Amino acid sequence: MSDPVSDSTVLVLVGSLRAASVNRQLAELAIESAPDGVSLELFDRLGELPHYNEDIDNDDNVPESAVALREAAARAGAALVVTPEYNGTIPGVLKNAIDWLSRPYGDSALKDKPLAVVGAALGQYGGVWAHDETRKSFGIAGPRVVDDLDLSVSSAAFDGKRPRENAEVAARVREIVGKLAAEIG
Repeated sequence: MSDPVSDSTVLVLVGSLRAASVNRQLAELAIESAPDGVSLELFDRLGELPHYNEDIDNDDNVPESAVALREAAARAGAALVVTPEYNGTIPGVLKNAIDWLSRPYGDSALKDKPLAVVGAALGQYGGVWAHDETRKSFGIAGPRVVDDLDLSVSSAAFDGKRPRENAEVAARVREIVGKLAAEIG
């Protein structure tokens, strides 16, 4: 039987540390869009994770922030990653989180759980390269990446407004959250 907490929780990771980032706003919109009976839990401590190093990833030394990340992932039934694109790829803070979540090797806290990747970035492609690389890295790390639950939007589409003010983006985020929640189990 499944853990009732994991059956209703989606872990949310944001690849930008900036408080006012469009991706954080997209994550907030996703959290507000949770269907009844489902909660989205934002893990807001990626900036506290030390660079992954196997020497400190053992029973005696695992940093508290990494323990907290793994526990949040273990409680969740799915994950939603909301990320920009930095220099054509995954932001370092997100890649580091993937490395922490990929361990122990073959037994990640997200193993076989559905995961979707969305986000916004400068440029006409809206971060598609970073989103593809994030899917690839997480796919190797253990989750079951749901490829058709995606959103790569140019931050220019918001014209200085918040993502929730763009009806098309808000509707797509609601759709993705609902479909990701339906993948749990």
